Amino acid sequence: MEEIEDDDLTWHKVPSKIDDSRNYVKALHVAGKKLCLISEGGKLSVTSSRCPHAGADLTHGWCEDGKLICPFHRHRFDVETGKGDERQHNFIRIYPLKQEDGDYYVGIKRSLWDKIFG
Repeated sequence: MEEIEDDDLTWHKVPSKIDDSRNYVKALHVAGKKLCLISEGGKLSVTSSRCPHAGADLTHGWCEDGKLICPFHRHRFDVETGKGDERQHNFIRIYPLKQEDGDYYVGIKRSLWDKIFG
């Protein structure tokens, strides 16, 4: 799979076509990780796929007004910041997404090991 490295991130090419013309939440497998790809109102977001509250699979959730909703206990997470709603005291990880030459790339932080020996 095609990768692009910079100082802090490795950009991994998204292996499938991304459709931003409709709303959905689905699984995205990149660099050995299962992530959550969200399309809402033409805006794309990529988050971690596990709810920090009870470990539910967020790829089975849905998005409303910029919030990813957990299908298990209905915890809500802002798809731009990852912050949970007030009184949840939790968050999900947000991954940067960029488009170059018609392809999408997800940025994943490089580990200290990769920075030293990569």
